[in-house]
Amino acid sequence: MHERYVDRKLYFKEQFFTTEKYVIPYINEVFPISENTEVLEIGCGEGGNLQAFLDLQCRCVGIDINEKQIDNAKLFYENHPHKNKIEFIHSDIYKVDGKNLVFDLIIMRDVIEHIPNQEFFMQYVKKFLKPNGVIFFGFPPWQNPFGGHQQVCQSKLSKTPYFHLLPTPLYRRMLERFGEDPTGLLEVKATGISIERFHRILRKEKYIITKNDYYFINPNYEIKFRMKPKKVIAPFRWIPYLRNFYTTAYYAVVKPIQQPIQ
Repeated sequence: MHERYVDRKLYFKEQFFTTEKYVIPYINEVFPISENTEVLEIGCGEGGNLQAFLDLQCRCVGIDINEKQIDNAKLFYENHPHKNKIEFIHSDIYKVDGKNLVFDLIIMRDVIEHIPNQEFFMQYVKKFLKPNGVIFFGFPPWQNPFGGHQQVCQSKLSKTPYFHLLPTPLYRRMLERFGEDPTGLLEVKATGISIERFHRILRKEKYIITKNDYYFINPNYEIKFRMKPKKVIAPFRWIPYLRNFYTTAYYAVVKPIQQPIQ
């Protein structure tokens, strides 16, 4: 397993770098962020993405089902000068009362591909948005070389592209043969999402896309591998299905369609 998945502080710093340098400027193009912006991150882990927003003095809330990562987040932020403006909640998102938790911006970076029943989730998450609020998504399409998150493997499978596309029984046997615990990776296989399916869910749940991009080289690869981000060029980004195989990150800012008052 790569050290960044063991050293959670290193992973925190990588998240912060990418969000500060790429995600916030990306969102700013269609949704200006200021110290008055209230930000929710679902699946926040240790909260590395939120530091870039907290540095701008946004009010921030992070929610994650992993108690250890929430404990780490509280520890990592204990000396931040704006720590009074950030809160971490250990909970399943479906058990959080959204009546008093509404936000201008929701962040979901490398999270939607882990969530079961994504159609239901996209309807449910609207309760946390203020009118005219937006959601940022960044995720690896399932069919890309490492869309199965095999980089977390402890064996040489961590550097083996595309093998997550094998039929599930064969995939499980291969993981077990190399001494990997298949549980988490099979969950990702079950919930992995393509660009086309994401677009269908948005249409079904009545969202519009205000900005989106397809990255051949993921912006996060700069801090991980010293590779500058590179977008998929036209016409390759417009080829349905095939684009999932060479898009390593898909970015989108979406918002619910406002229903007319009856």
